[in-house]
Amino acid sequence: MKLRSVEEILPETKVILKLDLDVPMNDGDISDNYRLVKSIPTIKLLLAKKCQVSIVGKLGRPEGHDPKYSMRPVYVELMSLLEPNGENLIESIFVEDVGNFEKLDMAMATNQIVFLENLRFWKGEEANDSDFLKNLVEICQFFVNDALAVSHRKERSNMLYKSLPGFYGLAFISEVEKILKVVDDPSHPLTIVLGGAKADKLSHLPELLKIADHVLIGGKLPLLINNSEELIVKSEKIKVAKLREDGFDLSKEDIAQFKEIIGQSKMVVWAGAMGWFEKDDCKEGTKEIAMAVASSPGYKVLAGGDTTASVESLGMKEQIDLIASGGGMMLELLTKGSLPAWE
Repeated sequence: MKLRSVEEILPETKVILKLDLDVPMNDGDISDNYRLVKSIPTIKLLLAKKCQVSIVGKLGRPEGHDPKYSMRPVYVELMSLLEPNGENLIESIFVEDVGNFEKLDMAMATNQIVFLENLRFWKGEEANDSDFLKNLVEICQFFVNDALAVSHRKERSNMLYKSLPGFYGLAFISEVEKILKVVDDPSHPLTIVLGGAKADKLSHLPELLKIADHVLIGGKLPLLINNSEELIVKSEKIKVAKLREDGFDLSKEDIAQFKEIIGQSKMVVWAGAMGWFEKDDCKEGTKEIAMAVASSPGYKVLAGGDTTASVESLGMKEQIDLIASGGGMMLELLTKGSLPAWE
C-alpha cells in the first residue's frame, strides 16, 4: 500500500491540514502536547514550500458550541512550538466561523497558517455532511491528513480526500508502516494482548486469529464475552483470563500464564489495560504484563492511555518499538489493512 506523502505537495499552494488536536486538558491548560509535537515536521515542510495552511481538527466531545472545548489554547500552543523563541515570523490567525467564505478567503490570502475552531462544534463533522467545510474546499487545492488516531472514523474532515487531491503527513505514514509491519512482515510466535473495557475489541477476534499465534484477553473483556463470541474464544489460540474474584484485575495464575507466552513471543501487540487501572490495588496485572512486553526480545506495538502509562511508570517506554496513537484505529488497521481515511 502506497500513501502519497506530503512531500509531493506542490509549492505555493493552499492546503487543508488535518491534525490530531485532541490533546489532554487540565483546567484549560494542555497537560501533554505530544500529539502536536509529532506533526511539527509536516507543518514545517509545508511552510518551507511556502504553502498556506488551514489547520482543522477536533477536541473532546462537545455538544454544540462549548467554550470549554475551544481550540484557541491548542492554537496558541502549536504556534509556540513552531516559534519557540517567540519570533512571530509566521503570520497566523484563529478563525471561529468555519462557514464564512469571505472570512476564510481573506484569512487564507493574508496568513501562512489559518487555525480553525473545533470542528465538532458543528453537526456536519460527525455526520460526514458533504456541505460542511465546502467553503474551505473551494479555497484550497490539496488536503493533507496527519491525524491517524481518528482515521477510522467516517467524519467529514477525514473524508476530504474525496473532494480534493489527498496526501498524508510524515507522522501518519510512519505510524501506518510500523503498524502494518505486524501483518506484512510478521515474526512468530506473534501474540496479541487485548484488555480495557471496550467490548468492540472482541469484534476483531476472527481477523486477529488469522494474524496471531496467541490472543490473550484480560481487562473487563472476559466479563463482556457474549453468546456469539463463545465459539470464537474456544479457539486454542485464545487465552481468556479467569481474573481475581472481584473481577477487577488478573489473577496470579493469569499473570504467570500471560507472561510465559509473551516471553516466548517474537512480536507483541498490546491494546488495553489488564485491570481497573485507576484503582491502585488493581494495577498489578497491567504492570506485570507491561514489564513482560517491554522485556520481550521481539517487535512491540502498544496502544491505549493506560497501557502506555504502565510502561512509562516502569521507565520502559524506550523499549517499545511503537506506541500507536489510538487503539481502535490500530486494531481496525491490522484487521482490515486500510481505514476510512484512505479507502
